[in-house]
Amino acid sequence: MSEIAVRCEGLMKSFAEAGALNGLSLDVVKGEILALIGPSGCGKTTLLRLITGVSKPDAGSIEVGGRVMVSPEKFVPPEFRRVGMVFQNYALFPHLNVAANIAYGLHGADRGDQVSAMLQLVGLSGYADRMPNELSGGEQQRVALARAMGPRPDVLLLDEPFSNLDSGQRVHVRNEVRAILRMSGATAIFVTHHQEEALFMGDRIAVQHQGSIQQVGNPGDVFGNPATRFVATFMGETDLLPGEVTAEGVQTEIGLLQSTRPVKVGDQVEVAVRADDVRIAPDPTSGAIVLTREYRGMVNVYRIRLPSGRFIHSLQRHTVRIAPATPVRVLMDPGHELACFINSN
Repeated sequence: MSEIAVRCEGLMKSFAEAGALNGLSLDVVKGEILALIGPSGCGKTTLLRLITGVSKPDAGSIEVGGRVMVSPEKFVPPEFRRVGMVFQNYALFPHLNVAANIAYGLHGADRGDQVSAMLQLVGLSGYADRMPNELSGGEQQRVALARAMGPRPDVLLLDEPFSNLDSGQRVHVRNEVRAILRMSGATAIFVTHHQEEALFMGDRIAVQHQGSIQQVGNPGDVFGNPATRFVATFMGETDLLPGEVTAEGVQTEIGLLQSTRPVKVGDQVEVAVRADDVRIAPDPTSGAIVLTREYRGMVNVYRIRLPSGRFIHSLQRHTVRIAPATPVRVLMDPGHELACFINSN
């Protein structure tokens, strides 16, 4: 059985504004990178503040490294929690060089050796004497990571750590950070609202919405078999199409589809159809029409109006060019299974 590094149970936190937690429970396995994803205002940063101890929950409990940090009877101050934090803005001390920034919070006669080891781990061995303003954004991020990991915390929290980087730096730095976390064996909670980042960074993904966890699983399961309608639409460009379950599958406006989960004949359902599963081809006899084409470099995203008036999206390679107002045939792989959600009466 996997060892649990962080356990949150029944966390409640109320604010006048957004960001409340509503009975949130979550386990983080030792040595894993858990990507915590959700829209702005869903309570992700609130959860991190409770784990670090800078804020107290209204109810619930938190364990870190097998020790109770928060319960109705107990509250451990932040300085005794062995929790590391990497901030959005890096929070490096501008008057201290790289080595001094990393040494902050370290103890013992071998601080110099510890700093050297962290510099080597993050690939900055020759940067000890540089000042923060002499570093690129990616280098500052690695210094912040080294400083947070230096005291060997039980869990490392990364709150939108790439938000200050441009798109080119973002891809490069996230590859580096993931590799560093892997090499160190650290337990980490990585917070983001970018689906692509969560899918890349996380050994597992936890999707948070309205103060609770909607689904936890490996990236393939969360993306391919979403547990709720919210997860389906949040984790990718997804349309929900109504359908009825028959003996052969789910009959929808775009054809017969297969379900990933048990359904029974006669059920009225909504099928989660991802844009990258939808193929289109010009067909003058079709009642489906291309409304818009959105160019995104490597791909085009088409918005199509079906004969019923509902809309569906199709993601195609940039070489597929179909003009708006073109009638198209909408195609799906008949053997591909999709998530279905049963409509309640």
